[in-house]
Amino acid sequence: MNRILILGATGNIGRQVLSQLPTSGVQVRALVRNPQTVSLSPHIELVYGDLNLPETLDPCLDGVDAVFLVWTAPATAIAPALERITKHARRIVFLSSPYKTAHPFFQAAQPNPVAAMHQEIERMIETSGLQWTFLRPGMFAVNALFWWAQRIRAGSQVVRWPHINATTAPIHERDIGAVAVHALCEEGHAGAEYVLTGPQPLSQSQQIATIGSVIGRSLRLEEISPDEARSELLTVLPVSVVNMLLAAWNGALGQPALVTSTVEEITGARARTFQEWATDHAEEFRA
Repeated sequence: MNRILILGATGNIGRQVLSQLPTSGVQVRALVRNPQTVSLSPHIELVYGDLNLPETLDPCLDGVDAVFLVWTAPATAIAPALERITKHARRIVFLSSPYKTAHPFFQAAQPNPVAAMHQEIERMIETSGLQWTFLRPGMFAVNALFWWAQRIRAGSQVVRWPHINATTAPIHERDIGAVAVHALCEEGHAGAEYVLTGPQPLSQSQQIATIGSVIGRSLRLEEISPDEARSELLTVLPVSVVNMLLAAWNGALGQPALVTSTVEEITGARARTFQEWATDHAEEFRA
């Protein structure tokens, strides 16, 4: 019996991992900070834990074979939390970032605080003696909900945005979850660093046109300067994240997007398109 603990269980990726793990042959445990407020499938064991409070992790990790880790705490919590995780588990699958990927979109955003934390987490995992797999997804398709959904639901046909011609290959969160499940449940993924993307390059302008097509509305992006975008985005995002995004999109201008076949190679199924993602989330863009 494979016993798996999911950290970040209520987030976009953690929920996908939970929903795709087999319901037989594994025991699934989800670490959450407020078990009373979370509703998951009956076969999933909810346990209280907090990365900021390392003493809460030991009971969660007792008897666990494999851990799926999404880091959701400050950098100061890394060492004590990883000490406990690596003491209990024999395998860890870490949702990292593509900071090592040699492509202008990713490299233009370096250095940044998120990448620095991921690098430190990877260093500790690599020296722990565990079997490990690092997932390096590119742009998440689900970011479109955070960036554009509120304005579209409010009835806007035009969304103001920077670098509208920057091209990426957004990945569906279900595909990230699917790769994670294979790495958690199968042999043969130890020491792998999987760079994950969607199957097609799309400019930001094309992405919002795709959303409009799916929900039956004519939508378009109106380009604004990086300085205008910075002042607007700083109302909802930390300055480090805003600077990282603007630098990455600027680096992507005039460059072909990186598209990998890793999702299909690992899962045996083609990666989902952005149109499929938009169809799955269409109601979240409708008023």
